[in-house]
Amino acid sequence: IEQGASILYIRMTCQTDNPEHAHAYTKFVETVRPVISALEHDFECNYLEARKRLPAENRHYDIYDRNMRADVDIYRQENLDLRKQMEVISQEYQTVCGAMSADFEGKERTMPELEKFLLEDDRELRETAWRTITRRRLRNKDCLDDLFDQMFGLRKQCAANADRENYIDYSFQSKHRFDYTPDDCRTYHEAVKRSVVPAIKEVLARRADEMGLDALRPWDMDNYGCGPDPQGRGPLKPFETADELVSKASQVFENLDPELKQRFDLLSSSRLLDLESNSGKAPGGYAAVLCETRMSFIFMNSVGSDRDLFTILHEAGHAFHTSLCAEQEPLEYRFPCSEFAEFAAIGIEFLAGGHLVPFYSEENTRRSRRKFLEGKLISFAWIATVDAFQHWLYSHPNHSRADRRQAWVDTHARFEGGTIDWSELDEEREHFWHRQIHIFQIPFYYIEYGIAQIAAMQLWLKAKQDPGIALERYKRALSLGGSRPLPELFAAAGLDFDFSERALVPLVDAIRAELAELSP
Repeated sequence: IEQGASILYIRMTCQTDNPEHAHAYTKFVETVRPVISALEHDFECNYLEARKRLPAENRHYDIYDRNMRADVDIYRQENLDLRKQMEVISQEYQTVCGAMSADFEGKERTMPELEKFLLEDDRELRETAWRTITRRRLRNKDCLDDLFDQMFGLRKQCAANADRENYIDYSFQSKHRFDYTPDDCRTYHEAVKRSVVPAIKEVLARRADEMGLDALRPWDMDNYGCGPDPQGRGPLKPFETADELVSKASQVFENLDPELKQRFDLLSSSRLLDLESNSGKAPGGYAAVLCETRMSFIFMNSVGSDRDLFTILHEAGHAFHTSLCAEQEPLEYRFPCSEFAEFAAIGIEFLAGGHLVPFYSEENTRRSRRKFLEGKLISFAWIATVDAFQHWLYSHPNHSRADRRQAWVDTHARFEGGTIDWSELDEEREHFWHRQIHIFQIPFYYIEYGIAQIAAMQLWLKAKQDPGIALERYKRALSLGGSRPLPELFAAAGLDFDFSERALVPLVDAIRAELAELSP
């Protein structure tokens, strides 16, 4: 059933403008999912009752039991219909975003295709592209706000039905977050503000100086925190076609680890890759698990950019995780907690970063490396921005749209640190959060990237000392799936589960040191 659901979702996101795919997915959400959820709840209640009579010496089932108790605790029959409504609204959000395109230089282009122009040397061209993108998004601002308001109201009601004070508490329990708390997330926010933002200011000040600018404007960056080459050498072009991306990625994995190459090649030969940006295709990228075959389907919107190269590495990391833990029992252990799943993906980005020869010359490898490390540094602040904004949203359940816009601007400014000049762009900035799919579709799914990135950078430093041992421990930890608490999973990879300032400072210093070597 879960594999069938994945296939329906894949078809719908690959062609959001196909009414048959949309109808099939909606029918599943409205008629099948509620029945399955009710049956799952009955099973869980029966299991937990029987578990009382079974010996508890075997700790292998501790996580399974803990998660099941949490699910039973917050289960409410009336929430099944609310969840169904949320999934339908989420599908509508996908359709709205998938339909976004705009005429640019005489050709209708998708949003990912337009974002390519943010990497060009011509600043006037970048500004025109940026304004085209934002104008197109602003055309749907009221529609997107309407969709979010509907989702927000349903989420509040779910929490109230489950006797939770707010959706934050409900979400943490439903996501099985037992190894950290909302206060720990706020600690991360403050740690980023103190230890990362100053380093970002240094990076962006150097970038502005190299570009000969008094101040950076939004079109001097791309949507991932970097932007055009500050030396004016044009955008990196690691590949032209999806087939070339697949072929070269396979070579990267072969250089890193022949076993991972075999796993990646199997996805390709099984036609489990949909990589190019097309009209009507949903935004973003993901690796969907096909539960019965124990394989993954990789979805993304590639346009030939350096960012696409790391997206395929990232999503392949998820796929490797799925296959490495495919023998775990019970079945739920084949679905790792999201924090460790993101570590699997970001970890591969760091591990494979030294094997990009199939894509780049030595000079362009250095350019890509600098862009990658600067982007990771900036992403810490973006993660804090998105997570802190969501904490504000759900701790202010009666906010207005005006309140929400102001909260976003304040949160954005807190972690951006005045590095970008947004003058005369008030409306664009107020709605800038609309581009973040997680806020709409997967509330509170974002701190995972911060936790995972800290661990992945620890892995990177260990790989510098002994790449073979670091890779083997990484793979062994992934094979555990979801069978251990987070601290034990990270410990199995030889890493600390820590996302405080104490963990961040040495990692920021390591990035600073390598960027100093890479900068001209």
